Amino acid sequence: MAPTLYDEKPKPGDLIEIFRGAYQHWAVYVGKGSVVHLSPPSEVAGASANRFMSVVADKAVVRKEELWSVVGDSEWKINNALDKEYEPRPADVIVREACAMVGAVLPYCVFSQNCEHLANELRYGKAESRQVQKAGQAVLWASATTAMLVGVAYLFTRSRKENKNNQ
Repeated sequence: MAPTLYDEKPKPGDLIEIFRGAYQHWAVYVGKGSVVHLSPPSEVAGASANRFMSVVADKAVVRKEELWSVVGDSEWKINNALDKEYEPRPADVIVREACAMVGAVLPYCVFSQNCEHLANELRYGKAESRQVQKAGQAVLWASATTAMLVGVAYLFTRSRKENKNNQ
């Protein structure tokens, strides 16, 4: 297993963020070296070549697995950053509810019902994904920039055409 980014040991109820390159996978630490996580096809052991499958998957399974098995050779860290915004639920409630979900097949959408949504719902009672929010902001920024550049190009072209017609 790859080392954590910090020399911390997770506690039951902690959120584990696993860095997969272009995205992060999320799990809830439930103790004794195990995590519970929402596992689309791209997060099944040996599916590294098919990571794009999580974009098209519409179902995922809640699994309980050893942390080292889920992390593999990826870097990971304990990430309870939303504790600053939301009151975490008691650890025993988080662990009990996470373990009760094991084996459930849930609807999956990379944008609205992904592993980060599930992890945050278990810890805070709020299903949200900051990486989806950040991606959405990036798309909006890129769209606004593109629209502005197209507008400037249009005005420049129009101005040149009017100048040419006036000569």
